[in-house]
Amino acid sequence: MNPAPRRAATILDVAAAAGVSRQTVTRALHEMPGIAVATRERVLAAAAELDYRPSRFGRGLVKPGARTLGLLVADLANPYYPELASRVLREAGAAGWHVVLAEPGTSDVVETGVDAVLSFTGRAFVAPRGAPNLPVVEVGVEPDRADCPGCPTSRHARVRLDLAPAVHAAVAHLVAAGVRSPVLHEARGRSTPSRRVGLFRDAFAAAGIPVRVVPAGTATPAGSDAVVAFNDVGAFGVLRELRQAGVAVPESVRVVGVDGLTIGRYVTPRPSTLALDMAEVATVALEQVFALAEGRASASGTTERCPTRRVEHRFVVGESG
Repeated sequence: MNPAPRRAATILDVAAAAGVSRQTVTRALHEMPGIAVATRERVLAAAAELDYRPSRFGRGLVKPGARTLGLLVADLANPYYPELASRVLREAGAAGWHVVLAEPGTSDVVETGVDAVLSFTGRAFVAPRGAPNLPVVEVGVEPDRADCPGCPTSRHARVRLDLAPAVHAAVAHLVAAGVRSPVLHEARGRSTPSRRVGLFRDAFAAAGIPVRVVPAGTATPAGSDAVVAFNDVGAFGVLRELRQAGVAVPESVRVVGVDGLTIGRYVTPRPSTLALDMAEVATVALEQVFALAEGRASASGTTERCPTRRVEHRFVVGESG
């Protein structure tokens, strides 16, 4: 017979363990003024020990056993992020989870009383001190850090989006097609090269081909015979620019994007791209979420700190070369 599930800790349990009032627990968890540092630390320690996570909604407002996932995405105006969001909403819903969707700076998903966070922003997610045991899964954090220095607890996992195999396939294809003067687009506003630009630059260098790196949105330099856009949206812009300039694609310039957006099927010429299977990303990420929420270190059963699973991009040859 399976043991009965342990009752979730309440704010009253935390108050009793810390020897304070319920109001003091609330003030401590939300970092409100008027509370001594030692008292705050005692409350946080009690919350961590009891695995307590506050919920503003109250358990009586949702079905028994239902959980809420906070899905944090970088930019809903970029079609890259809604593609993952739609998959997560579908799969999480099928598993009985509610989903709260937000962008950084527009809503504090933790304050809505979520039971876990799935962060897809490209940056490390740091849970507030009031939620020390919150399960967090990060997707596509750049730069890749195997040691996960920001992981506050064992309830932290990552999904790594691996571009390297697709980059090598794309560069091999372009080189075989006769490309000798490629241009790489870098994301605007970066002070250091992104990992994807570094991968492309190194792969071309291994083939003895120098590259030019320019900010995304820059007009294609004269003499270029290939443009690797920073993403598919950028590739759409390059195709429009070249068409307006009367430059034949792929006869004169080949164009490659990154992401494999569904909308790319309706662009003419259909761009070559380093495609990412968003259904696979959503499945892998949610497996990690569910594992952490159930108290397991990872979906694979490992006990490593910040377990990381990998999803590979694949190079898809389109009409743009």
